[in-house]
Amino acid sequence: MNQANQKRFRKPPAKTEGRTVTASPVAPTAQPLAKIVEYTDQKAPKNAYPAQIISPLRSGPCCFTDMEEISKPQEEGRWVFQYRRCKKCGFAVRVILREIPDEALAAELRKTLATSFMRNVPA
Repeated sequence: MNQANQKRFRKPPAKTEGRTVTASPVAPTAQPLAKIVEYTDQKAPKNAYPAQIISPLRSGPCCFTDMEEISKPQEEGRWVFQYRRCKKCGFAVRVILREIPDEALAAELRKTLATSFMRNVPA
């Protein structure tokens, strides 16, 4: 069977019903963020912030307009994040607001950019 037919006859991905998934960090190179969101369809959605948040596996159409902030912006590692949760279905997510800049890296980049377009770089 050639590749085109293999793609066409490939089995659809397995359903995730009954499976529990825990939120994962966004940056694999940085220190992982603490996990308090549990994604499952086996339990009812629950907001026990800051200890735990139980969320459905998938967001619903209501999540686009009905998300509320359930935490203030927090810093952990090199990230500033905030938890948001849908008022109707209970879907929760950690929203990364920004990365905290690495001052040493920024200084090195400034130094490199300062001399990048010079013909005779001073020693």
